[in-house]
Amino acid sequence: MIEAKNTQRSIVRIGYDGRVHKLFRGPKAEERFATEVKVLRYLEQRGCTFVPKLLECDPAALTMVTSNCGSRVERLSDEKLAELFAELESFGVRHDDPFARNVTYRASDGRFCIIDFEFATILGSDPANADQPNP
Repeated sequence: MIEAKNTQRSIVRIGYDGRVHKLFRGPKAEERFATEVKVLRYLEQRGCTFVPKLLECDPAALTMVTSNCGSRVERLSDEKLAELFAELESFGVRHDDPFARNVTYRASDGRFCIIDFEFATILGSDPANADQPNP
């Protein structure tokens, strides 16, 4: 596997099969893991095709495996960023970290995609009734 990110909050590795492996760690790791799992499942149910697909998750180990949404984007205009994150909101999710570091480019269809949902919010949801992640 190739290490793509190693920070206080997570380690992200890309497998030779292209799948993305993420280990949550650091402050509020359990909460951030649960949020990302919940949001990715919600977006899949809503038919959002420009985010990773959750393939596996392990709440005990705080790990998840997702599909790969392409390569990191170095620069993106403010207008394009605003357009992408507004499109995400049309699916009922506010990203809450809307920067180019959370955008990838999928060359197979020429599509910009959004990643990293650990701080995202499902609009109109009640946090007290949040679903717990299931393996």
